Amino acid sequence: MTPASHSAPGPFPATGFRPHRVVVLALDGLLPFELGIPHRIFGRPKDALGRHLYEVVTCSVRPPGPVETDADFAIHVAHGPEALADADTVIIPASYELGPVHAEGVLTEELAAALARLRPGTRLASICTGVYVLAAAGLLDGRPATTHWADAARLQRLFPKVRVDPDVLFIDDGDVLTSAGVAAGIDLCLHMVRRDHGAAVANDVARRTVVPPHRDGGQAQYIERPVPDPQQASTTTARAWALGRLHEPIQLRDMAAQESMSVRTFTRRFREETGVSPGQWLTQQRVERARHLLETTDRTVDQVARDAGFGTAQSMRQHLQAALGVTPTAYRRTFRTEKDRKIWKTPGRTGKDGTGPSRGRQNVSTPRATRPASVSAAAFSKSSTG
Repeated sequence: MTPASHSAPGPFPATGFRPHRVVVLALDGLLPFELGIPHRIFGRPKDALGRHLYEVVTCSVRPPGPVETDADFAIHVAHGPEALADADTVIIPASYELGPVHAEGVLTEELAAALARLRPGTRLASICTGVYVLAAAGLLDGRPATTHWADAARLQRLFPKVRVDPDVLFIDDGDVLTSAGVAAGIDLCLHMVRRDHGAAVANDVARRTVVPPHRDGGQAQYIERPVPDPQQASTTTARAWALGRLHEPIQLRDMAAQESMSVRTFTRRFREETGVSPGQWLTQQRVERARHLLETTDRTVDQVARDAGFGTAQSMRQHLQAALGVTPTAYRRTFRTEKDRKIWKTPGRTGKDGTGPSRGRQNVSTPRATRPASVSAAAFSKSSTG
């Protein structure tokens, strides 16, 4: 979803620049940790001129004043529901005091009145049980959504029209995004930054936040199940080994050999630890490598495909289309920095794939969850596709 246009005057009227406005809706019983996630993630990104790419505002459904938390303190919120009317993105963190929203699936009068202020086209996101607000408002009917794994079954019973997926960390359904519990809110917010401004910007925010830019697997790996013997070896060595040679063909048996395991045991252990199969994990890592190279180098699409381990441009194009919804050339046009775009205008620097300067900014917006698509046996073939 392209961030909605906005006619209100911004903080930089002389230049016409206006940061994307993120409004966080603070409800009574909120979790302070989750309330702070949007401020931490969206408060960091800046453009080449040092201007903040986002403006983050916290509001309440009531006039400015205290909002109770689940801790032994309240917070003072300086904005009332009117702030929602100017939002480009609205984020609803979890609350332990949703009342009829959580108990009966219906909005309170003040919450309904607050949400009625939203402009058409506003991007909506929830963290953990904040999804109940979106569902009670009818915004998730017929759509995929997720929440904390411990609350997923109840969400499905209360809102049968919602397609609840309890296994993923977050779901991006275009203009509505939902995340699993607690720290999955970080994954969701980093994803939105990545969607808006590319992997390089999101990765920088992740480094400054001291978190991984992308977590392997989904929340299925955190659900309480019989766990492997702690004395048994992990698959960490194999993953590090594979990351160091993504550009090469990688066989499943070779990964298993790094841990001195049989292929069957390694595959089972790998899925227990990451939530995905080795083939799905390799594809994820190669897609991330390709994104980085497309954003930060002037290598041709064929070169990027080889260096990321896809072997051919056609193979990489298919994987990026499946994962991101765009072609490599379109992705590069979107997420090149202005400095890079000027370089590409220089004679002799245009790539063989025809990539040139961007005529305008677009935003990757294809509905998908973080669960990887199925991976064929080709993921471990002997060919250069890896």
